[in-house]
Amino acid sequence: MAPRANWKGFLRLSLVTCPVALYPATSDTEKVSFNQINRKTGHRIKYAKVDAGTGEEVAADDITKGYKIDTDTYIEVSKDELDDIALESTRTIEIDEFVPKSDIDNRYLIRPYYLVPDGKVGHDAFAVIRETIRSMDKIAIGRVVLTNREHIIALEPLDKGLMGTLLRYPYEVRSEKEYFDDIQDVKVTKDMLDLARHIVEQKSGSFEPEQFEDRYESALIDLINQKRHGLPTAKAAPKSGGNVINLMDALKRSLAGGKQAAPAAKAKSNGKKPKKRAEGQRELLLPISGGGKRAAKEAAKPEPKKAEKPARAPAARSKKAG
Repeated sequence: MAPRANWKGFLRLSLVTCPVALYPATSDTEKVSFNQINRKTGHRIKYAKVDAGTGEEVAADDITKGYKIDTDTYIEVSKDELDDIALESTRTIEIDEFVPKSDIDNRYLIRPYYLVPDGKVGHDAFAVIRETIRSMDKIAIGRVVLTNREHIIALEPLDKGLMGTLLRYPYEVRSEKEYFDDIQDVKVTKDMLDLARHIVEQKSGSFEPEQFEDRYESALIDLINQKRHGLPTAKAAPKSGGNVINLMDALKRSLAGGKQAAPAAKAKSNGKKPKKRAEGQRELLLPISGGGKRAAKEAAKPEPKKAEKPARAPAARSKKAG
């Protein structure tokens, strides 16, 4: 199913305008998620909006926004009042300026989006804007309104489209001084730096995100698989301490460990890159099978008997979860 656009409107550079759609470039929907349930009944928990004073549930039509100015004192703001101050840029991303990419501090980056032409018209104008930004090797800065808030957006070419990254305002970024002032000034010796550089050289490589594994996500899938098949769950190994007695000794041991691990890793890879996971592929399927080496071991074992579900009263089964 194609993703829904978060926003539709127009992209404008001076007199050049084209209709565009904005799509989220990232997603958390593939991650394992949990619902809260009642341990006694197995029913899902649902939340009701209640009046903090009376404890009674409040209808949606009776709920409005309020800005807290004191204990139990709020300034009410209606939806109509918010609509009255809505910004004119709600339907247009107007490019205000172009800046070098190096000028944008990473702390100002919020989240990425994909910007594409909306419909069959406007592809020529979109290409003109995209290639103008590409040829100047700069980032286009504009503004876009999402969920009634105006955001700064940085646009840069990405393949045939544009990637737009929402930026924070200065008041949202904390100063590093209040955190870094107490860090001691330490003189690092040349020998320590040399050892550390050797470690870095051993671990240097290219950025290949497809090789990264979300180990916690894999552990969650394994845990769910074990519980689904009625298998006992293994307890985690005790965590090792992180105390360093002697920094120089620690660097030397790290260097020695890296030299031993490098040949083994090279032999294991055999010059072949791991297969990329197909887009949208999920480890957690029905029946849940898990992934990695543990999945291969489980596949070799005879199918365990599934744990019997606890019997519930007929009335409880027919009742829908909240």
